[in-house]
Amino acid sequence: MRLAIVTETFPPEINGVALTVRGLAAGAVELGHTVEVLRPRRDDPTGEGHGPWSDLVLPSLPLPRYPGLRLGLPARWRIQRHWAAQRPDAVYVATEGPLGWSAVSAARALNIAVASGYHTRFDHYVVHYGHGWLRGTAQAWLRRFHNRCDGTIVPTQQLQQDLQADGYRHVHRLPRGVDTERFHSRWRDPELRARWGAGPGDLVVLHVGRLAPEKNLALVQRSFAAIRQQRPQAKLVWVGDGPARAALQQGADGAVHFAGIQTGDDLARHYASADLFLFPSLTDTFGNVVLEALASGVPVVAFDDGAAAEHLRDAHAGRLAAFADETAFIDAAVALATDPEALAQASVTAHRRMQAHGLGGVASAYVELLQEIASQRAKPAPTLSAHKAEGGRA
Repeated sequence: MRLAIVTETFPPEINGVALTVRGLAAGAVELGHTVEVLRPRRDDPTGEGHGPWSDLVLPSLPLPRYPGLRLGLPARWRIQRHWAAQRPDAVYVATEGPLGWSAVSAARALNIAVASGYHTRFDHYVVHYGHGWLRGTAQAWLRRFHNRCDGTIVPTQQLQQDLQADGYRHVHRLPRGVDTERFHSRWRDPELRARWGAGPGDLVVLHVGRLAPEKNLALVQRSFAAIRQQRPQAKLVWVGDGPARAALQQGADGAVHFAGIQTGDDLARHYASADLFLFPSLTDTFGNVVLEALASGVPVVAFDDGAAAEHLRDAHAGRLAAFADETAFIDAAVALATDPEALAQASVTAHRRMQAHGLGGVASAYVELLQEIASQRAKPAPTLSAHKAEGGRA
């Protein structure tokens, strides 16, 4: 199969969408398929954005409020000419920006099957950036964008149901996986813990992700303050960077450590060296960091949504709070943090649970779904006589 992947974020950028799309591209190539990635032009001194796929880099502009990220510019005619000469069997569009819209338009013009990925709740993000009046517009844009495609891929059953109720058509659920070789409890590092000021029996609370308003990070601070009332020697480690970092650092004492952006083995060590992961987001469609923490043997406290709902419900790898119930979230964090036996058992359960969710099967499932969508697109439309024979109206 010849697959084209269109995305406006890709490594070396560090976010869930970029890493998910890179994993899909690498997995499809490993399965023997030909993959081309269409993405905005950006500097990549690390080479992390390169791999066993071909690239078509396109013009871009910096994305406001997200330093280091690039927004793809409209490029329909260039993409259409390119695909007319090198036609893919299917197109996967991961982002809903101008580049993604151009790709959908080009695919429709050439009658190429196109599926989209629903990764980000932009209709929720605009509220957190002070533009709540745009929420209805964002909702309408997202629905129109995805309904122009032959299918929309989502990672959870809850999101599938929500989108279907909101008028989205052809919504397919495909669970995500995690790199269980990279994220593993064996990376636990006593020396790293010592640098955080944590002794062998001290609790380390962790958050990994972009430090931004839409992530509800004040709830991490309040939860940690409540935990310290019971466990005064506890430490809090923030991994990541973003516009909210300065505010988080105000008033932070020696129990709080800002590790900045971590990648590769260093990121794996930060996960595995913690004892409890707090994920308070109300806007993430999934939350890859939840799976990374669990695979590292770190119990998670989160709201009953996204990845947490899929992997913590009916399990003992952490605690779930009712969606948006911040009091319940704090209570769950304190209860787990102050119960060493439950915390230890949750760590073992978390690691074991993720071993069945490696990346290999995820790429295979994505490709199979794209092949199915492509085959449906290739089927001829029913004739008028056939439609009448089935009882339809002319």
